[in-house]
Amino acid sequence: MEKTAKLVNERPLEKVYVHFDKPYYATGDTIWFKAYVTMDQHVPSTLSKVVNVEFINSNDSLMASLKLPVNNSVAYGSVVLAPLQYKQGNYHVRAYTQWMMNHEADYFFNKTVTIGNAMEKDINTSISYHGNINDKASKPGAKIQFTDPSGQPIINGKVDWNVYIDYQNNFKGKGQTDDKGFIDIPFTGKRLEGIPEGTLTTTIETKDKKTLNSKFVLKRAFGKYDVQFFPEGGDLISEVPKQVAFKAIGGDGKGVTVKGNVVDNAGNNVADFSSQHLGMGKFILNPQPGKTYRANVTFNDGSSASYDLPKAKVSGISLSIDNKEGESLQLKIFANTAFYQLNQNKSFYIIGQQQGFITYAAQTKLQQQVYSAAVPKAKFKSGIAQFTLFSAAGVPLTERIVFISQPDQLAISLKSDKPTYLTRQKVKLSVLAQKQAAPAQGNFSVAVIDESKVPYNEDSETTILSHLLLTSDLKGYIEDPNYYFHKPDTKKIADLDVLMLTQGYRRFSYSDVIADKLPPIYFLPEQGIELSGILRQFNGMPVFKAGIRLTVPDKHFSAEARTDADGNFKFENLSFADSSEVTISARNNVNSKAMRLTMNGQSFPEIAPNMNYPDEVLNIDTALDTYLKNSSKQYAFTRMLKEVQVTAKQAVKKPSHMDYGALTGLSPQADHIVNGEQFAGCNVFIQCLQTAALGLTYNDNNFYITRAYNNGNKTPVQIYMGGLAVDINALSSVVPSEVESVEIFLNDGLSGINRMSNTNGVLVVNMKAKPKGKKMSADEWKKLFPDQNAVTFQPQGYTLAKQFYVPKYSGPKTSLQANDYRSTVYWNPQVITDQTGAASVEFYSSDGKGTYKAVIEGIDKDGNIGRSVYRFNVK
Repeated sequence: MEKTAKLVNERPLEKVYVHFDKPYYATGDTIWFKAYVTMDQHVPSTLSKVVNVEFINSNDSLMASLKLPVNNSVAYGSVVLAPLQYKQGNYHVRAYTQWMMNHEADYFFNKTVTIGNAMEKDINTSISYHGNINDKASKPGAKIQFTDPSGQPIINGKVDWNVYIDYQNNFKGKGQTDDKGFIDIPFTGKRLEGIPEGTLTTTIETKDKKTLNSKFVLKRAFGKYDVQFFPEGGDLISEVPKQVAFKAIGGDGKGVTVKGNVVDNAGNNVADFSSQHLGMGKFILNPQPGKTYRANVTFNDGSSASYDLPKAKVSGISLSIDNKEGESLQLKIFANTAFYQLNQNKSFYIIGQQQGFITYAAQTKLQQQVYSAAVPKAKFKSGIAQFTLFSAAGVPLTERIVFISQPDQLAISLKSDKPTYLTRQKVKLSVLAQKQAAPAQGNFSVAVIDESKVPYNEDSETTILSHLLLTSDLKGYIEDPNYYFHKPDTKKIADLDVLMLTQGYRRFSYSDVIADKLPPIYFLPEQGIELSGILRQFNGMPVFKAGIRLTVPDKHFSAEARTDADGNFKFENLSFADSSEVTISARNNVNSKAMRLTMNGQSFPEIAPNMNYPDEVLNIDTALDTYLKNSSKQYAFTRMLKEVQVTAKQAVKKPSHMDYGALTGLSPQADHIVNGEQFAGCNVFIQCLQTAALGLTYNDNNFYITRAYNNGNKTPVQIYMGGLAVDINALSSVVPSEVESVEIFLNDGLSGINRMSNTNGVLVVNMKAKPKGKKMSADEWKKLFPDQNAVTFQPQGYTLAKQFYVPKYSGPKTSLQANDYRSTVYWNPQVITDQTGAASVEFYSSDGKGTYKAVIEGIDKDGNIGRSVYRFNVK
């Protein structure tokens, strides 16, 4: 117990939960979110003052990294989904503090976020898979439906398809869509087992001769079923009746319905079972000496498989818990005869803990084979409790986790000032937060969405309750976590107990605690932005007690530091905006010109694949159809051409391929042109070019002519910059704002470029004309060759929080006003209840009619969490 207390005190565990305004988005949207940072038993964290939030795409590439200041254990921010940067697909968001980096990345907040595209889209697709790649008699394949943006099938469309595995074309084919827009694609070839690692690309030619491309990741295609069995307490023990839980999942990582039976090695049927929820269930098994057991499982598609159950231990002791409705947990210890004879009258200990805090402890002597006890649930808070049985030597023998449900969450009520509203009418919501009828002062976030535009299964939501009380303490993926908290009943309580039997507890291992194996500390809690470095002389010797000055010009801020005996210096608790220019200088020291200042790098956790990949949406066009149709209306207005005045002035010749003799053999008119304006807001040129380059496909670090690539021709295009041939790596150094245009030629005309360079097609990057030169001053020359005793750079600073725009309407919509198609009607991350537990918010309804859904989540100063959903109607 002392060692457990030491772990909690010296290694407190922080958690981060992020509340989003809605479950999914479209390109052009803004993601609004609020992060809650807690520690111990969900109390507001006093450790970290900085939280990191990262957006990662399906290729495990970092799309955005935000550093946010934490005030009173909360932080809030937003991310704009710029269409040029964010493509339709599945992304995941992870959030963590620097202190959390001392633990495994499994402790980070992680959520799948699906982003659709409704802007200038010419095609929608829906794909399904059939057959079994592991069965030679089966005929595996894919069935794809192609529809136009209005939902009408593309009939008699000519389709070319290719399947790539490890960037190699495994097989290809051609076909034509039927009268409903469907086409069947058979999967054949020598490497069918590698299909889950491959991609399927299609090119369809419509009646109006448009060529439209689609790409499908085959990660979840033709996955195998898997069934795992989990004896209560960890092991099967001979002559000890036990609950055995099981979990069956499909190739997509989600639970599947199964049924079956268990037979012994003589073929006798000893148990029947069927899943009760999301592929999970349980049965009773009493292993007999000398017997082995096998489970025969039948899946919902009629297929079947057999699995060996764990071998029963000859000698052992079991811990089981009955967590049915009531005020107590019914705990039972059962030792088999062999174990009892060896350990009779020896002492054993039972420890029950939550979040490292021991809330139950008992000692007993093994004087009989069965020992029972009732443990009051009142000793525990809501959440997961871990019970462990120890020997007299302190060795953990068996454990069981259970979920305790208590009425200890905040009671948060939302109430509107009217039962029904008109469009564009002011809405006032009153908030009242209470803890056991007493007022609760807390910090909350409120999101109001037009539910008719954002339909979603509430069981699948990630909420402050499901994360902090459940998923953050369990290993592995949890399907539909909010199911257990959304209108709980007797069945859901039983389903939750089965989940406890099938998931591992991630908080800590008692074996490590007893062995004094505390997690090593590599990172301290961040109190602000920290910049550090080292100052040395040119001969490598560190400079002691040197003065270092930091300045942030745009903030009119400066600070001083001194180096230690090793030349190290550090600036702590800084605060400046991201992309701010920072200068750190040692110029004011004697002999400073003979000194070299070097900055230390920052540590970031490795980017790992999405641990919640089963939540990724396969057919985004179909799943988000309602939302994307509204988004196309919402953003249609922003793309309308506005009236402009044109005044005559002398035409200025813009850079083009015709400026270079080596390219004059190309056609005077490029097949496709990407104007430099399209790269506005782009950070990485080559990444944005992948989306903007019409007629080209980017793969394996090269650009290819799409039509040729889909037909198996993997000859890359030739790239030119400044009239010179360059390779793909040269594009990584291009500054997007300096690009005038990109010209794409599907053939090399009369230039002979492709024949000489063994390429196919030409891509020309034209940079903006450089301003006429002028004589450089001494200061300008100095900037080109800076002193080594100073560094000017742009470190990652705090991302500035944007304000959610709340329109104010004076009456019904007029014919001169644009339609208000917003799906997020209101977002407020700063709702603070007063001493009476009350607060209120005001906003205006949009033009959408139907049901509006208001969600409030938050935490009070004592660590009590709460969530409430309120709906009202707009006519």
